[in-house]
Amino acid sequence: MDIERKLTDFADGITAIDVDYVRPGLAASHLVVDHGRAAFVDTGTSRSVPNLLAALQARNVDPAQVDWVLTTHVHLDHAGGAGELMRHLPNACCVVHPRGARHLADPAKLVAGSIAVYGEERYRQLYGEIVPVPEGRMLVPADGERITLGRRTLELVHTPGHALHHYCVVDLDHRHIFSGDNFGISYRDFDVDGRAFIFPTTTPVHFDPEAMIASVDRLMSHDPVAIYLTHFGEVRELERLSRELKQRVAAFVGLARRLAVAPGRAAAMRAEMFALMSAWLDEHGYAGDAALRHRLLDDDVELNVQGLEVWLDRG
Repeated sequence: MDIERKLTDFADGITAIDVDYVRPGLAASHLVVDHGRAAFVDTGTSRSVPNLLAALQARNVDPAQVDWVLTTHVHLDHAGGAGELMRHLPNACCVVHPRGARHLADPAKLVAGSIAVYGEERYRQLYGEIVPVPEGRMLVPADGERITLGRRTLELVHTPGHALHHYCVVDLDHRHIFSGDNFGISYRDFDVDGRAFIFPTTTPVHFDPEAMIASVDRLMSHDPVAIYLTHFGEVRELERLSRELKQRVAAFVGLARRLAVAPGRAAAMRAEMFALMSAWLDEHGYAGDAALRHRLLDDDVELNVQGLEVWLDRG
């Protein structure tokens, strides 16, 4: 494995690791190293664990130096590899939101939910075996609880909106935030002249637009200099991106409400969402053709529409 091709180093001991989920550049785990101690933020799937262990070796970190496995929420592209990874990290503690802990200890419901979304065959391809995390190796943090990594302090902030079991990691010393899915998606494929493109993720089953916007505002209240997204990597220009993200949450909600009783609702929502996102990409200056845009966006459009339908039906 040529692991260096999958690693991107940032300032202050942060390395993004491509976890090889679906396609390159779609999902990352972030390795954070400080004064000889290390943490992973999100893990990818069980199939991602070889990349994470290779990244430790490439950055001269022994597995015994890893103190924390921080799972921002228990969706399987973020936490599916936690149990398998913990088998290789003798001193690590897995940090999981209070609403998610039981699902990592017994992942049967996570597995069933993912199979319902993806189908059995696709699920097996994407996620492999989901290994439980021993309850005795978990930390279940209160909102605002702080932990130490090396000489830096990390604050764990509960952030509903994408999922009820979501928290973000605030590095108080360096003003960095690891946002999981609550600060949206920003693929590097869409960067234009160093400027990032961002859009919300409204996947099932807990999408709540008001809570998502409140969580974005809460993150921005920490005055971050950079945010690290699981999908994908570092973004800056945070005032612009937070403004656009909130506007696009509202746009997705408006789309869903407008088509709530349309014939063939899901298909209509998919078509309109793709057209809307393509228009935003045009405004951004992105030159990729329709086929490339479909390849990069169709999975997100499908999941976003599913989540918006659940939200509509919830009333």
